[in-house]
Formats: sequence, C-alpha cells, structure tokens
Amino acid sequence: MEKLKAIIVDDEESARNVLSNLIAKFCPQIEIITTCNNVLEAVEAIKKHQPEVVFLDIEMPNYAGYEIVSFFDEINFEIIFVTAYDQYAIKAFEVSAVDYLLKPVEIDRLKNAVKKLVDKTEHRISHLNYKTLTENLKSESVSKIMVRHQGHQEILSIKDIITIEAKEAYSCIHSTKGQFLVSKNLRYYETLFDQNNSFFRTHKSWIINLNHMITFSKTKLEIELNNKIFAKLSKYRKPDFETFLLQ
Repeated sequence: MEKLKAIIVDDEESARNVLSNLIAKFCPQIEIITTCNNVLEAVEAIKKHQPEVVFLDIEMPNYAGYEIVSFFDEINFEIIFVTAYDQYAIKAFEVSAVDYLLKPVEIDRLKNAVKKLVDKTEHRISHLNYKTLTENLKSESVSKIMVRHQGHQEILSIKDIITIEAKEAYSCIHSTKGQFLVSKNLRYYETLFDQNNSFFRTHKSWIINLNHMITFSKTKLEIELNNKIFAKLSKYRKPDFETFLLQ
C-alpha cells in the first residue's frame, strides 16, 4: 500500500527525533514528510504537504497542540496526540474519541495507534471530537462526552445525563436529549465521574445524576429521577448514599 504522509509537531528537538526514529523503524506504513516545532509552523506545513496524519504534542509555547483545529475550517487529516499529561487529561482524550500516545512513547502503543489509523474506513475525522477534547481539557473536570447515535457522533453534556443503566456489556445513557446505547460498561463511567460529586453509583446496574433526582424511597429502595425514570438503590449502598446526600 502507499505510505501515509505524516508530520511531527513538538517543540523539543529530541522528542521529534525520538518519534521520527521509532516510526522509521517500527511503522513502515508511515512516511515522515517534515517536522515542526510549533503550531503556527505546523499549520503552514499541513497546508503545503496535505498529510494524512499529524503526530501532535500538546504542551507547546504560545499555542497548545489541540488549538491547531481552530486554524482549519475542516479537519481532513488524522491527529495522534503525543502527551505527558496526567490521568485526568487521558480521560479527556478517551471520551473525545481521539487517539493519543503517552510520553515516553512505547513501541507497542505506537504500533497499535498506527494500525488503527491504517484500518480506519472513514478517513475524515469529525470536528466534534476535537471540539469536545478542547473543552474538556480547558475545564477542571470532564464536561462533555462523545456518543454514537444513528450512525453519527454527538456531543452530550454531562449535566444533561440523568442516569446510566447497565445493559450487559453495554450502558444505556438516559439524558434530557434522549437515550443512547454505548459500548462502554458501567465501571468505565464510574471511573470517569469519580471526581464529579453529582454522580453516585446506587446499584450494580445504575449510576445517577443527583441533579436530576426527585425523591427516593427507603422502603422500596427506589430513586425517582426526571423523565419518570426509576433507578434501583442497593441495600448495601443505601448507608453511603444517605451520607452522600448530606454532604
């Protein structure tokens, strides 16, 4: 197959060299066209060379890597972010459906990212992915997530989530915008919202948003939420739930 043209963007020369060498050695599907040390230089290089993929550092002077999307009306290239960010930021990448590599870059992770890139059937990336990522990175907690709906990706605000219900290996997100069946289990969302005091796992099959709670029954172990949704409350979680409500 024809090689995919790539550009590396990083303000550290050593980082650019290391990634270039790793790609040359382990990713024969990729051809590095040029490297850049800042976002503005990268914008010009992208317009000139029209790469299929940009390996983009996040933390750089003047403009953060993710701000590159604001320089284009349409994103017709893939982005693989390269970052030394902490665990919170990694959540932002994951819920935005954006691929990333952690520094120092691991060979197997690099190979997997490139394989996903090559295997993609849709070449054009949704601008929504990068918009969601930008907003999440600028806030103190994950504020929006990407969900698939009727073959399309949509942005869903966390505040609009009423509850998340386990459906075997899937989860059903009940929101003010409708219902979304997603291929993530409940444990994923429990971890995602672990710093958000609005969410509580009331049962093995339910996470609720307290902002949408109307009332709960201690005898029925049932919680009434907006949109006439009734979630279960485990008897084992009841003491913690009552304490949580008083905080």
